[in-house]
Amino acid sequence: MDADPGIVVIGAGQAGLSAAYHLRRLGLDHVVLDADAAPGGAWQHRAPSLDASSLHRIFDLPGLPFTPPSSGSAASVVAAYFADYERHFGLDVRRPVRVLSVSRSSSSSGFVVGTTGAPLHARAIVNATGTWTRPYIPTYPGTFAGRQLHYAAYRGPAEFAGLRVIVVGGGNSAVHVLSELPGVAASVRWVTRRPPVFHDGEFTEDHGRAVIASVTARVTAGLPPASVVSVTGLGYTTLVRAALAKGALDRHPMFDRLVPTGAMWGTTFEPADVIIWATGFRAALTHLAPLHLREPGGGIRMTGTATTREPLVHLIGYGPSASTVGANRAGRAAALSLAAVLPPHRFAAGPGGDSHPHPNAPQAAHSRA
Repeated sequence: MDADPGIVVIGAGQAGLSAAYHLRRLGLDHVVLDADAAPGGAWQHRAPSLDASSLHRIFDLPGLPFTPPSSGSAASVVAAYFADYERHFGLDVRRPVRVLSVSRSSSSSGFVVGTTGAPLHARAIVNATGTWTRPYIPTYPGTFAGRQLHYAAYRGPAEFAGLRVIVVGGGNSAVHVLSELPGVAASVRWVTRRPPVFHDGEFTEDHGRAVIASVTARVTAGLPPASVVSVTGLGYTTLVRAALAKGALDRHPMFDRLVPTGAMWGTTFEPADVIIWATGFRAALTHLAPLHLREPGGGIRMTGTATTREPLVHLIGYGPSASTVGANRAGRAAALSLAAVLPPHRFAAGPGGDSHPHPNAPQAAHSRA
């Protein structure tokens, strides 16, 4: 068993880095475990065709503003920002380390974190594993003989040149694909379960509070979080406007069944060579299964960022914090919550700032393991 790191943060995306920043400033000993070989979180896996200039907004990580360049792939730009952030604050991120399981320790208080390396003992867990590793494809009747892929595997329009494509899904991922395929693919048909709702103007604070309240109500009740777009709708982003200009946002209802060469709506047939499922993701939480956190409704009941069944296990980037700005706030909230119940371990500040033990911390602090 490795030395007790105090708190184990799982994941080094936006939420995990935010949590690490605040834990460091509060003087709480911790380590960040990241399954990827390089910094960048899920962003590094996005399609190279997604340009940084087309993004609606990337929210700053705490303490280091993000200045977006005028061009460059979002994957490389955001990954570089995350790498700079880790270096600037001297964050202890260990990679590639994949967490296989988290369970209650049978010999002492706290948790055992099973990994692809040595296991760790932790007093608390901050889980920030996001959703990218769990793409969701719904099941539909019939059999399709062509190619099917999830948006997570989409790398840009070039490979679909001259092909007939059906794009499934009503969120920003689908819009990204629809903004690129026209003029490259032979045909593009967009299908969704529900008619998309577009909204113009700024996403106001009042609107944001209403969205967060809606999602919070679900996770407080132990229900799975709803998709972001089902709550927020689609804004008129650069990608939406590009897809509109190309006539790609002609939405059709969901097909009834698949056939080997396409899809059927009753007796109406649409030929297709490829189906791209831009149907979202599920929270990557299977490693937490030994803790039995799920409620009968299928979700994990939350009290703030803490799981109700295990108050020392915090989920960030989940439910109401499943956005870049929400992840930042959740990282701070989780750190403050843990600082209130765990003794701090003071350690020397890395580049970029001082460590700040919790104001109620005992005067005799311990050096970092």
